[in-house]
Amino acid sequence: MWRYAVGAGAALLLAFGGFLLFGRGPARTPLAAVLQPAPATAGAVTPLPDAAPEADAKTREQKRFDRYDKDRNDAVSRDEYFAARHKAFARLDTNGDGRLSFEEWAAKSIAKFTGADADKSGTLTRTEFTTTAPPRRAPSARCACGKPAPAPTPAAKGEDEDN
Repeated sequence: MWRYAVGAGAALLLAFGGFLLFGRGPARTPLAAVLQPAPATAGAVTPLPDAAPEADAKTREQKRFDRYDKDRNDAVSRDEYFAARHKAFARLDTNGDGRLSFEEWAAKSIAKFTGADADKSGTLTRTEFTTTAPPRRAPSARCACGKPAPAPTPAAKGEDEDN
């Protein structure tokens, strides 16, 4: 019972302190009277521009084109276009014979299966299978201006994103 009495007393003290601190009474001085004017500076202050400078307004496709156009001649050659695919292929072609076997193509999946198969039985139990789930992405942030952010497009499996 004494706990209730102490709690009620603490609540009353808190309410009274809030009233004293934040309460508006006739004896309170207006805020404008308390604030001092800013001191005058000796040097001249440069006024700020009326509008903020704008960033480069390149579209997504213009940026993508610029990533592919390595020699900056405003044209994407066949070699420039397939350079990213060639790099991805070279990473997968582990033996360097210029051909992809199924094992080379599926090396990540094979490694994932082998790592998840804890009892080395060649099959995955339910518990083992749950370890192969891809990590979940955090939801993308939304713009506060009311316009929804574009949803990310998933890249095709086995392909790298554009450079």
